[in-house]
Amino acid sequence: MKKVKKLIKKQCMPCEGGIPPLNDEEINSMLKGISEWVIENGEVKKLCRTFQFENYYQNIAFINAVVWIAHQEDHHPYLEIEYGQCTVKYWTHAIAGLSENDFICASKINAIHYTDMKEDFCKF
Repeated sequence: MKKVKKLIKKQCMPCEGGIPPLNDEEINSMLKGISEWVIENGEVKKLCRTFQFENYYQNIAFINAVVWIAHQEDHHPYLEIEYGQCTVKYWTHAIAGLSENDFICASKINAIHYTDMKEDFCKF
């Protein structure tokens, strides 16, 4: 939990390349601090999580919060949006892999999901 709090307090740093992506040991260490995120292995490693919602408007409210975080951090995810779920995928394009920025944003998204997306969220 301490690692998550550290990540939440950090800001993403601009990445123009020239640095290596995180290695497997660094990735595994950082994954311990963000629950329910997984690594998608492919041509480029991606940090992924699918969030489930009871309805469309809760999903869209969550997506809007994710967009706000992305704007604040200037680090933007790939989003897959369906009726009751949203899949968020992060990777740092400039280095074709994962950076600390991806984990910073994931920790902030977890925080809004766990604190704001309760049963009564968005009920009028």
